[in-house]
This record gives sequence, C-alpha cells and structure tokens, in this order.
Amino acid sequence: MLAWFAGGVNFSGALAGSAVAFIMAVRDLRMFLALLIVFAVTLVATRVGYARKQQLRTAEPPGGRTAAQAMANLGIAALVVALAGKAWPVLALAALAEAAGDTSSSEIGMAFPGKTVMIATFKSVPAGTDGGMSLFGTIAALLGSAGVAVAALATGLVPFSQLAIVILAGFFGTLIDSLLGAVLERRGWLDNDLVNLLSTAAAVGMAWGLG
Repeated sequence: MLAWFAGGVNFSGALAGSAVAFIMAVRDLRMFLALLIVFAVTLVATRVGYARKQQLRTAEPPGGRTAAQAMANLGIAALVVALAGKAWPVLALAALAEAAGDTSSSEIGMAFPGKTVMIATFKSVPAGTDGGMSLFGTIAALLGSAGVAVAALATGLVPFSQLAIVILAGFFGTLIDSLLGAVLERRGWLDNDLVNLLSTAAAVGMAWGLG
C-alpha cells in the first residue's frame, strides 16, 4: 500500500508486490527487509532527475509499475525463496541486487547521462537507448547491487564471505540486461519485461556458480 500511495506501482503492481513480499516474509523476515531496500533504491533512482527524463521522454509513466513489471523484476527472487534449498538467501539476494542495480543504472544514467555507449559496439548513443551504458549509470548499478548486499549482511541474512558474490552477481546481471537490450530488445525480439526476467535469472545463475 505504501508503494502504491508513493506512486512506485499501480494497483496491479501493488497486488503482485504483496504476493512477493508475503512469500519472502514467511520464509525469513530479513528477506522482506531486503525487498524494502530494493523498493527504496528504485523509488529514489526513479525520482532523481525526473524533469530531465520527461524531456527525454524516458521517464516512468505516472501510474507506476504494473504487475508484469513487478514480477519481471521480483518473480525470480520469489521463486528462489519459495523453492530453493539451503543456498536460497544468496541466490535470491543476487536477483534482488540485479533488480536494484538495473533500475539504478538506467534511471541515474538518464538523469546524468554524460557519454553513453552501446555495450555491444561501444559506439556513442543517446541516453536511454536500450543497451546503452554510461559512467554514472554503471556506478549506480554497482552501488544499487551493493546496497542490497550490505543490508543483507547487516541483518545477518548472509555472512561476509558471501557479500562479494551477491554484489558481483547482481552487477553481472545488469550487464546481461544491457547486452540483451542491445541485441534482442532493440530488434523487437524481447520486450523489457522479458529482458528483466532473464537478467535476474542470470544473476541467480552466476551466484550459484560462484557459490
């Protein structure tokens, strides 16, 4: 309800978020707190430079994120929490770190674009282009992923030895997101929701590999 009133999600997005939050809170309340960190990071990143994003026509729609968008970003994490074995915290947190890092990267990158290059070719492109990367956006991706990992460490959800795994997997997922955007989304073969879903899955896969 708070996310809905804050304009971060619409009504359907609030319902989907509630389902994800319930799954996480039942498994471990500390995971729900990590989800709150993701929401806070993405909400702040979305609000930063909003006027400029409106001028570029890249701002989030006023109604907030839909159920499809919420599940594309959080569905893999919820699935891991519900089904995974003893390694579930680091895997689920990797998915959440990717979601926070990806949104931070795209939103901050559009607010403070600087030089933006295509990840597949390194040619200059306008800010907000699918697959585009900038210095500020890349730093924001790393900080967004780190924020989720540090919050989980502070609550004891993961030990210090797994901190780097969550951060690296989340950041790696944001790079996969950019690559999929450059190669597949720009051609119309995938939409943004599928790109986000696959990117969080990639983050989980990397965390599993590193673990």
